[in-house]
Amino acid sequence: MKVPFTWKVTGWFMIGWSAEYQVGDVKALRYFGEDLAAYRDESGELHLLEAHCKHLGAHIGHGGKVVGDCVECPFHGWRWGPDGANRFVPYQPDRPNRGLRLRSYPVREQYGCIFAWHHPAGDPPRWELPDLFHEFPQFETDPAAYYRPYPEFSSRADAIPVHPQIVAENGPDSSHFRYVHGASVTPVCLHWENVDEQWRFLTGWPDARSDDPDAMALRIHSHFSGLGFAMSVFEGSSNHRLIFACTPVDDEVSDMFYSIWWPKAPGETSDVPPDHVRAKVEKQFLKTVWEDCDIWRYQKYVEHPALAKIDAKPYMTMREWAKQFYEVPA
Repeated sequence: MKVPFTWKVTGWFMIGWSAEYQVGDVKALRYFGEDLAAYRDESGELHLLEAHCKHLGAHIGHGGKVVGDCVECPFHGWRWGPDGANRFVPYQPDRPNRGLRLRSYPVREQYGCIFAWHHPAGDPPRWELPDLFHEFPQFETDPAAYYRPYPEFSSRADAIPVHPQIVAENGPDSSHFRYVHGASVTPVCLHWENVDEQWRFLTGWPDARSDDPDAMALRIHSHFSGLGFAMSVFEGSSNHRLIFACTPVDDEVSDMFYSIWWPKAPGETSDVPPDHVRAKVEKQFLKTVWEDCDIWRYQKYVEHPALAKIDAKPYMTMREWAKQFYEVPA
């Protein structure tokens, strides 16, 4: 998908789930047009570094080894710390190369999800990662009241040719639910606002059993944190919460991540959802979420869309709000 803005977007982006990394694991990743190496050190902390060793360019994510809080290059054993500094050269152990440093990316783990901060110039985070549970304090905020999201209620789609802004533009687009997702009613946007780095909107699903046009069977409260991901809480016919994230791989495709926190049955103590709950959530939510990908694979970005009156203001306001996350030219 060709767009008139950069794919090197500023913000917090999801890069995986905590359970994918055991102590000592080193993995190769590619995001933001860069080769990266993620590793969980011996104390359990997760780190994300530029992947290619500054010595002779070996990819640390392929064969690297964890030593203490460092990751060791598989080529000549040079060790790099969480801050990217060279800590150890095996054949001159008392003289690390203090002039060399790998780029280090701030990483946060929250409720089983992993987020990395990206800024094109490497600047520190401009805002704190929002708390997925306390972002909506009017609803249940105890993670223990929900089944674990991973692996049963999580999925991903790799290399989708869609820019994060296009995914975010689904927020004010209520009409597509009938045609893309087969919804029996068309949801309505009840409220929207942008506050600094957040875009917040409330979507209502009319109650088809009621003659009152204002009666809603379901309300979805959603907050975008930058363009990286949306957090949503469902109120009404279902009462779960979720995260839907889009992370640029390069200038052509993005990886997408999806996790659901489903409320536990009364008296339930296990974090593992029972089979009947898994079947219900998979059928109603996990499968349908990727239907948009079939549109995005072939969609062309329209810079000056012919919008219907009901969508025009929120749609174009969102595009204007999104400009704050582009700090380099396309």
